[in-house]
Amino acid sequence: MVGKGSVNHNSREFNAKNTDPQRTHLNTEYCNIDIKEVYHYLFDDALETYNEKQKRADRRIENYYEKIRTGRQEKLFHEIIIQIGNCEDTNAKTPEGELAERILDEYYREFQKRNPYLYVFSAHLHMDEATPHLHIDFVPFTTESKRGLDTRVSLKQALANQGFIGKSRQETEWSLWVESEKKALEEVMKRHSVQWEKKGTHEKHLSVYDYEKKMRKQEVEELTQQTEELNVKVEELTAKYETLAKYETDIDGLTEDFYEQDEFKLPDPPPLMTAKTYKTKFIEPLFNKLIGLVKELAKQCMELQSRVFGLKIGAGLDKRKVNELYKDNDYLREENQELVGDVLKFRLLRKVFGDEEVEKLVDKATELERESRRARNRNRSGWER
Repeated sequence: MVGKGSVNHNSREFNAKNTDPQRTHLNTEYCNIDIKEVYHYLFDDALETYNEKQKRADRRIENYYEKIRTGRQEKLFHEIIIQIGNCEDTNAKTPEGELAERILDEYYREFQKRNPYLYVFSAHLHMDEATPHLHIDFVPFTTESKRGLDTRVSLKQALANQGFIGKSRQETEWSLWVESEKKALEEVMKRHSVQWEKKGTHEKHLSVYDYEKKMRKQEVEELTQQTEELNVKVEELTAKYETLAKYETDIDGLTEDFYEQDEFKLPDPPPLMTAKTYKTKFIEPLFNKLIGLVKELAKQCMELQSRVFGLKIGAGLDKRKVNELYKDNDYLREENQELVGDVLKFRLLRKVFGDEEVEKLVDKATELERESRRARNRNRSGWER
């Protein structure tokens, strides 16, 4: 996962509610360097060279850290979070959790070697939460740049320097690098005889609006698919029903054909044949044959009526379901359009006020909502008592 990054939280300068302070001593701190010192170390020489070339004072950069912090081109640093399993199958207090700790430790110790252009300044393995996980905070940089500082902050170029060249919006430098790191983690897992059950891709965290928009889009697509499948089924049922109805309307014609068959015609009695002989030789065999035929026809008629009744019910239910799906589809489309508008407004806020300020507002609003929810729960508990 990709996190916003909170070095103080990772180093346990403060403890969140989801941590167990009695287990904090089990955490591992690999490094925890002041990020400002990292910027001095990485960029001071390049900054001095850059400023010497500037003839205009207003083009000189006094503090590269502040320039990146207040700018919108690059983030000060990036954070990734790596976790194996979940609190149910890899709880930190179980042997499985201890195995995950060893795997994560081995994965981290190879991370910097694999990623020479991602300067890790803060890394912590947490065992005081439900599931072991690893926070890695790094500053991506590139050297020999042809614009700005020759050594500068750039995630795109840092990953390109490591061989990850983006090809499309879906196949970016970042996505290629993430897949590479997943494979590296998988190799460590294999060395510990742990098999990765891949249940799907893990994308970069979306904003609330983007996430809801994506989920609504998926729901619309799924409902559209279900609607199309039900339409096909209804057409098939309708065709079968029409065929059976046709058979039902043709019964009179079939009856007339039946009476035209010679085997069901009663012949005239031969000369000098007694009534008793005529009855025994002609009437009784024909009567028995007719009884057998009537039984078979009655059986087939009941089966056909049952099938027609079942198809009528099935077609009716499917049509009703199709209508409900159409209504759901229309509702989700409208909701999707509203979410698109909200996303545009949200992006406009980011553009006007900056990512950092908007994130603060979102965090504050989220905390207020949590407090409100907790208050409602407390009130509800009081009413129940």
